[in-house]
Amino acid sequence: MKYINPPGSFCQDELGGGRRGRKEIKDSAPERGKEHRLRMRRFSGHGSRAQLLHGMWDLPRPGHEPVSPASAVVEKNEENGLLFLELNPPNPWDSEPRSPEDLAFGEVQITYLTHACMDLKLGDKRMVFDPWLIGPAFARGWWLLHEPPSDWLERLYQADLIYISHMHSDHLSYPTLKKVAGRRPDIPIYVGNTERPVFWNLKRSGVQLTNINVVPFGIWQQVDRNLRFMILMDGVHPEMDTCIIVEYKGHKILNTVDCTRPNGGRLPMKVDLMMSDFAGGASGFPMTFSGGKFTEEWKAQFIKTERKKLLNYKARLVKDLQPRIYCPFAGYFVESHPSDKYIKETNIKNDPNELNNLIKKNSDVLTWTPRPGATLDLGRMLKDPTDRKGIIEPPEGTKIYKDSWDFGPYLRILNAAVGDEIFRHSCWIKEYFTWAGFKDYNLVVRMIETDEDFSPFPGGYDYLVDFLDLSFPKERPSREHPYEEGSVLNPPNTSASTASPTPKIHRSCPDLAQLPPTLSSFRFTRVNHLLDIITWISKSLIRSRVDVIRHVVKNGLLWDDLYIGFQTRLQRDPDVYHHLFWNHFQIKLPLTPPNWKSFLMYCG
Repeated sequence: MKYINPPGSFCQDELGGGRRGRKEIKDSAPERGKEHRLRMRRFSGHGSRAQLLHGMWDLPRPGHEPVSPASAVVEKNEENGLLFLELNPPNPWDSEPRSPEDLAFGEVQITYLTHACMDLKLGDKRMVFDPWLIGPAFARGWWLLHEPPSDWLERLYQADLIYISHMHSDHLSYPTLKKVAGRRPDIPIYVGNTERPVFWNLKRSGVQLTNINVVPFGIWQQVDRNLRFMILMDGVHPEMDTCIIVEYKGHKILNTVDCTRPNGGRLPMKVDLMMSDFAGGASGFPMTFSGGKFTEEWKAQFIKTERKKLLNYKARLVKDLQPRIYCPFAGYFVESHPSDKYIKETNIKNDPNELNNLIKKNSDVLTWTPRPGATLDLGRMLKDPTDRKGIIEPPEGTKIYKDSWDFGPYLRILNAAVGDEIFRHSCWIKEYFTWAGFKDYNLVVRMIETDEDFSPFPGGYDYLVDFLDLSFPKERPSREHPYEEGSVLNPPNTSASTASPTPKIHRSCPDLAQLPPTLSSFRFTRVNHLLDIITWISKSLIRSRVDVIRHVVKNGLLWDDLYIGFQTRLQRDPDVYHHLFWNHFQIKLPLTPPNWKSFLMYCG
């Protein structure tokens, strides 16, 4: 069965979206009896492409009531034929319904490991969600807040199956999976059939996994006689985000993970256990922005307001769905590297206890805020929520929070890219952006490689990219265009109004550009990142660290490592977000990296 976002839901192609910024698209046409005004939106990926249709129509079928546009759409199929699709299909989890059976004590146990990782004992099967238990996420920007239980690796070895919700590295952790693959390369891993494959970068990762299963959305996957699960897509980011329903003996566990609008807002009610993210702070916005309205006071107030909105949304969702038990998780990360001290201090996350208190004010739902190693016995909790054995806490003296992180091995991987032979040739820039495939867009970007403190990297590159024709001009084009730049142009603690930046090329680059002489008319501020971007009409500034940008370029990685990983700093005036640019570099880059071997042969 194929699904489309219902009216009033989110649509990926009209959004900044997800951790990249979101806004809701509203339907404004009122219902008119049995007739409705239809506004079809393009649905990103997942088969055929919906056509944009406006108008009043009614399609009577022999022996059936007329069907209005509010409940159906027409799409082209792969053979350019027409498909008639319901906008409000039956709930997929209601297919082949099962009545709940009594659970023995200890039969279903859920153990929290860390962040978004849960270990589920379901009869004689074990299932693990999103194992991130070692190393960083998003290059070097995120590190685990909690100390995983000492037996975490043995738990993963014993798993019968692993569910990975999406490709972000705080859920798909290659360092963690490399450990697992060392003993069990054939461990069954299940992912949804997203537009961009979850394991798109498996080969480049070097992790040997041989049993990855891509399953369709909205279809029960039978594990054994008592256990089945169903993966659902996100309504905002169907190209990458998913959530899951696990059912054992008729008892449902709902994990919405990071979905903004899981399954377009249609979810099962009164599940036995629901878990979801809660923390916020999983984006470069607004901490990595400066200039214009982005004062420290504005950012602090914005973060406070957004945190409150998220808390209220989660509390309302729990109230509406009425699960027996709710567990906030998938938000336990910290910006622990010393160079990210500013982000750590300003990127305040929600407190799960604050959310739980809000839920308790509005409903009778039980809440569980687990510590690493804590176990919930679902059978006991359903029978008697006051049973002291319903939740087993970790032993007294167990370390809960990490106080040290092994930065070295992971930073060495990033640093190895800095001296790679690729970057001895300035024509890598044209090679990379041609490979990236983003063009025919009126945007000029200035990119400057910077050091750890976002000062120009000695010997680094400083260049322009004109995405209208994918050229690399020597100076800013004379036409009207947004212009974005990536670099540090002001000295530390120097106001933009008094600074007189003197940009320069840090490496000789004959096919690239000398910078425009009128840069002094723009406001620049110091920013953190490997990449700096300034907009001309919309002035913007982004800064990035050289180790991360070169690692991303060399390996053809998505720019989430830069943006979500807080490895950038941006400035824009007026405040214009170039969604198509960022969406392309965060989601739509080619699945295979640039052919640098061929490039070096040609350049040599």
